[in-house]
Amino acid sequence: MTPPPEGTPGRRPGGRSARVRAQVLEAVRAELGEHGYEGLTMEAVAARAGVHRATVYRRWQDVGGLLADVLDAAGEDDWGPPDTGSLLGDLTALNEEIQESLAVQPSVPQALMAAAFRSARAAEAQQRLWEDRYARCEAVVERAVARGELPPDTDARELLIAATAPLYHQLVLLRTPVAPRAAVRAATAAALAAGAGAFGRSERGPAGRPPAGGRSVPG
Repeated sequence: MTPPPEGTPGRRPGGRSARVRAQVLEAVRAELGEHGYEGLTMEAVAARAGVHRATVYRRWQDVGGLLADVLDAAGEDDWGPPDTGSLLGDLTALNEEIQESLAVQPSVPQALMAAAFRSARAAEAQQRLWEDRYARCEAVVERAVARGELPPDTDARELLIAATAPLYHQLVLLRTPVAPRAAVRAATAAALAAGAGAFGRSERGPAGRPPAGGRSVPG
């Protein structure tokens, strides 16, 4: 494995280098939101950021490097999942955040997800970001288990995927507006299923497969 170029995960420079990075990444987000992956160029980013294009090429190498660093930068924030005091409230608030970020036009998160299908470096960074976000959101399930809302063996990732997938399906795949209560409806369905034990780890065999007999939910 080759070492990551400057501007990717690892030691982050400070001072002027940090300012240049911030300017360039902001320019990438703006260009991506306005023109999408197809219209994203190193020259346009450099011009918008107010830095020499040689600096952009030297530090990020190519468009894939820029996209990867934007995604990695998103994982450096202090974001945490909502804490409303109930599983349904947390899942609903989380879905509302997702809906807001995906429905706004232009949607940079949508553009980044689309770009990840065109750039291997962006795809790897997108995967790192997903892993980070799922790990942080496990707190939602841990709190619900502690409150007695969920069985102790609830698989956090399975529940989070079930709660958020309907929004991604409509907004990213179908590209259609979601209904006003879509966030709470998806959260409610997932919370009810989880409370009934649908996402229990003990109900799944090796590699996430249902146990022998094909049933994954007791009944």
